[in-house]
Amino acid sequence: MKKPLVVITGASSGFGAEIAKLFNQEDYPMLLLGRRTEKIKGLPLNFDDSFVDSVDVTDIDALKASIKKAEAIYGPTDLLVNNAGVMLLGNVQNQPATEWKTMLDTNVLGVLNGMQAVLSEMMERKHGTIINMSSLAGRKTFTNHAAYVASKFGVHGLSETIREEVSSYNVRVSLVAPGAAETELLTHVTDQHALSDYQAWKDSMGGITLDPARVAQTVKFIYDMPQEVNIREIDIAATRQDG
Repeated sequence: MKKPLVVITGASSGFGAEIAKLFNQEDYPMLLLGRRTEKIKGLPLNFDDSFVDSVDVTDIDALKASIKKAEAIYGPTDLLVNNAGVMLLGNVQNQPATEWKTMLDTNVLGVLNGMQAVLSEMMERKHGTIINMSSLAGRKTFTNHAAYVASKFGVHGLSETIREEVSSYNVRVSLVAPGAAETELLTHVTDQHALSDYQAWKDSMGGITLDPARVAQTVKFIYDMPQEVNIREIDIAATRQDG
């Protein structure tokens, strides 16, 4: 039996890449979205049933068009993983306002854009799952994370609101909130003091944070539940993470 379409944003590295690997191993057709398509195409995947597209999730028209192209080939989206996100650490007293906007646009509006692109058809079919990648910073505060925390609290809030709105249509909205993890998120941080503080915190955990492969397994676990079961949220972090 042919498997349904899985759409993953931010698929070029980190959580997105690991999620793509898991679903690829089980022969799901996939739409893999990211700004760096060369990185996606470099992943160890079988691309026979995978469509790769360069899309910025803040561009709702481009995002919707790309999903429609993939659905014309593979059928309706059954799982959307809203994974694209940016983490720009800095203290609000001196962090550039442009960095706040980048985080809010990508982390909040990008998630809303993705959800709007697939929800109507999921509700019509009374079937479908959306998993939004948030963060423990959507549940609690962290020093030098003010704007990032604001964006992830937003993801938590919008996810639970929309989950309530679509639950009667048998559509699932779920959250995964990872702690500090071994991803490329920190490579874009411009505040060196915030970066050194983060590294010191990481060192206090033994220098090892969460393996993104474990987050991917969590996403797959949520999706593999029967449609009538919605795991609303999973918080996952390295055991030695204190915060």
